[in-house]
Amino acid sequence: MTDRPPAPAVRLPRPVTGLLLSCHPGPTCAVTALAAALAVSSGSGAGRCALVAVAVLTGQLSVGWCNDAFDVRHDAEAGRPGKPVARGAVRRGTVWGAAFTALLLCAVLSLACGVAPGAAHLAGVAAAWAYNLRLKATPLSWLPYAIGFASLPCLVTLGLPGSPWPAWWVVTAGALLGVAAHLGDVLPDIEADLRAGIRGLPQRWGPVRTRLLLPLPLAAATAVLVLGPPGAPGVPGVGVLVVVTLCASSAAVGAGPRPSGTWRKAALAGTVAVAAADVALLLARGTGIA
Repeated sequence: MTDRPPAPAVRLPRPVTGLLLSCHPGPTCAVTALAAALAVSSGSGAGRCALVAVAVLTGQLSVGWCNDAFDVRHDAEAGRPGKPVARGAVRRGTVWGAAFTALLLCAVLSLACGVAPGAAHLAGVAAAWAYNLRLKATPLSWLPYAIGFASLPCLVTLGLPGSPWPAWWVVTAGALLGVAAHLGDVLPDIEADLRAGIRGLPQRWGPVRTRLLLPLPLAAATAVLVLGPPGAPGVPGVGVLVVVTLCASSAAVGAGPRPSGTWRKAALAGTVAVAAADVALLLARGTGIA
């Protein structure tokens, strides 16, 4: 047999790669997956679940592209890695065009879910755009994240038969998870943001207090998810709440003025564990979220 040369790797054009990387692929995929999982757990049909997922995906794409296009100067000055627009891998105008195109598709797909669920989702997307364009530099920087995450169960339940509103504890837990996502997202960039004049709530707190307070909304979301639904929480729910409290405590301990490398890892592990537990509890409620 003759040896064949290995097939050349498929490489996307540089602007396409830059466009894909500038949409914040990690958070975009995570939020889309969460919305899709909520739709599935609520008992929605396959077509409905797909529509919800694509509507959320286009909304998240628009938000990510808007963020990188708007912040190109700050990203370049801070020398932040993973910012293709700031590095010149893709033109700023191209990213703005993609952002508005995705926003238009999001509006169409969201309203295809129904007027009420579509309006709820678009309110969350509008809040995210307001964060990018203005609110990220104000003490209200946490609010768009709270609105955006709280809008996801609204998008799901308002599309169910009878258009029921989601239970209060689902919306509250979603908002708390959004606040935690904001603190965790901003934490690594606080010092660079302050040099750029961006003074959102975490920047005003500083990195130490932000690390200290980050586990609190996660633990509060867990308490709401365990104690909020009707009926006794049961032994498993109480057990989860106890474990989450311990994880949150380990994260808080690692937030001292000069945390060691070990405690930094403990803080990160505790925060991730609490967030995973909260998402699992949310999805486990299934049809009970309405």
